[in-house]
Amino acid sequence: MAQANSIKAFLGQTGQIFRFAGRFFNQVFKPRYEVAEFFRQCYIIGYRSMPLIGLTGFIMGLVITMQLRPSMVSYGVESQLPAIIGIAMVREIAPVITALIFAGKIGSSIGAELGSMKVSEQIDAMKVSGTNPFKYLVVTRVLATTLMLPILTILSDAISLYGSYIGVNISGNISFNLFWTQIFNNLAYYDVIPAFIKTFFFGFAVGIIGCFKGYTTQKGTAGVGRSANSAVVISSIMIFILDLLAVQITELLGFN
Repeated sequence: MAQANSIKAFLGQTGQIFRFAGRFFNQVFKPRYEVAEFFRQCYIIGYRSMPLIGLTGFIMGLVITMQLRPSMVSYGVESQLPAIIGIAMVREIAPVITALIFAGKIGSSIGAELGSMKVSEQIDAMKVSGTNPFKYLVVTRVLATTLMLPILTILSDAISLYGSYIGVNISGNISFNLFWTQIFNNLAYYDVIPAFIKTFFFGFAVGIIGCFKGYTTQKGTAGVGRSANSAVVISSIMIFILDLLAVQITELLGFN
């Protein structure tokens, strides 16, 4: 009985999220357009996330290179280290890890912010004053997350590869030009384009789930914490599901 109730609750919430996303697509093309709020959210979501994303990318590239190098030396293929790191980072590691960090920082922030507004009745006050709270609060944030995550992923790619360059030179000696030449000579458009496109879907998932959990917060201030927590958990799971679907689609299209 408990299992049946859990499945019912899961399916019910999944349907609510899809309906919430449908409402977003219904509202996004209708005026009035909240351009100023959209750019403000881009600044908050994108620019203020750069230090964390950059630091994570640098450590990620450095550590993975240092861990992988001894194995490649033992197999006599150390010269292929830049190419392997470049392909792995660009195709999979950097997009997914960046999206997970993004979900932890931005997803929780959006869930807590909108949840606080919900329980303090600020959203109801916006409705009374004639403002469309869904347009102002949800549409702008979802558009900002959808646009900013791909940009942050490009930043993470570049910084993680620079961290990898430093990792290679800790125990070896390779010039900066040779390192980057080996990376770009082994990267093709089907390595870069699918990885870049899927980050738009990651960003949309983080935004729509964070907004949904915050916008539908209940049970007072205690619900705000639950909304922030569940926004991160559900967003992270959704990122892995979308990544799995992206891998299957790219294989079917012959990109792998």
